[in-house]
Amino acid sequence: MFTTRSANAADAALITHHRRRMFVDAGRPDNQVLDRMADAHTPWVARMLEDGKYIGWLAEAEGKVVAGAGLLLLDWPPHPLDPVATQRGYLLNVYVEPPYRRQKLASHLIEMALAEARRRRIRVVSLHSTAEGRPLYVANGFRPTNEMFYVEPVEG
Repeated sequence: MFTTRSANAADAALITHHRRRMFVDAGRPDNQVLDRMADAHTPWVARMLEDGKYIGWLAEAEGKVVAGAGLLLLDWPPHPLDPVATQRGYLLNVYVEPPYRRQKLASHLIEMALAEARRRRIRVVSLHSTAEGRPLYVANGFRPTNEMFYVEPVEG
C-alpha cells in the first residue's frame, strides 16, 4: 500500500537523490558532474519549493519514500498550443526506486502533476525522457515534439 504526500523544502536532498539516480539509471556515469549537479540542485529545489515554483509529490511505502515527481512552473510566452497562457509546466524528477517499479507509481505521480497543471489552467506540460521512459509518457498522454538543445560543454 502506497501513500502520497506533497514535498517540502526539507525533502530537497531526497529529491536530489532521486534526480541523481534517474540520470545514473539512464546510463550516465555517476561522477563529478553529478556531484556538482547535486550540490547545486539541493538548494535550488529547496528554494523553488519554498517559492511555490516547484510542486513535488512523494510516494511512501512502509514509512519510506520510494518514488517522486515534480512540476516546475515556468513563465512562458503565449504559443499556438495555448495562445493566451503565460505559464507552462515542466514535469521532472520522475523516479521510482527499482524494487517498486512496474506498480503504476510513476503514472500515479504523473497524473497528480497533470491534475495540478489543470487546476492552475496550465494546458502545456513538457518533459524530457529517455527512450525507455517514452512509452510511460505516451501512455499518460504526452507526445513527442521536435525540440532541440544547444548545450555549452561543462568545464572541468
